[in-house]
Amino acid sequence: MSTAVVSVAYHSGYGHTAVLAEAVRAGAADSGAEVHLVKVDEITEEEWTLLDRSDAVVFGSPTYMGTASAAFHAFAEATSARWPDQVWKDKLAAGFTNSGSKSGDKLHTLQFFQILAAQLGMHWVSLGLLPGWNNSAGSEHDLNRLGVFLGAAAQTNVDEGPDAVHKADLATAEHLGRRVGETARIFLAGRARAA
Repeated sequence: MSTAVVSVAYHSGYGHTAVLAEAVRAGAADSGAEVHLVKVDEITEEEWTLLDRSDAVVFGSPTYMGTASAAFHAFAEATSARWPDQVWKDKLAAGFTNSGSKSGDKLHTLQFFQILAAQLGMHWVSLGLLPGWNNSAGSEHDLNRLGVFLGAAAQTNVDEGPDAVHKADLATAEHLGRRVGETARIFLAGRARAA
């Protein structure tokens, strides 16, 4: 059976989202996947080809003014070149984001990723975790401490650097990467059996 290829296509304005992208990468690698990080604001033709051959693409962006960054939106618009021929159809997709506020309208960014994936014919992989930190026995160190289901969400104070990304949010992003890698392995096995 071939190894699943997972690419993390992300933009990071101040470094916080890059730290999360690395956590997603680590989780996917733990699952046995071949994993690549692609900075969408510096994407090359070779990286577009890499995304085209990936089994899963995980989208990542900070949430700015209630949506993904302008650099990520430019990348999303550029994916329209893949749309007419359905180049990314039946690939897996997932997403992660960070903002300064606890809510920060991160859900809107994740929904934007999910709609982009749907337009490209991809299958969305959710976080697959119950919410943490929502009862008296919970703590801010729980996985999914922000209680988001669609993807991995993180909160970092706006006056702190990338080293301040919350450890629970990093662990949640790593969980997402592992889940995507494991799901991609299952999809590949199913395709191999069907062939």
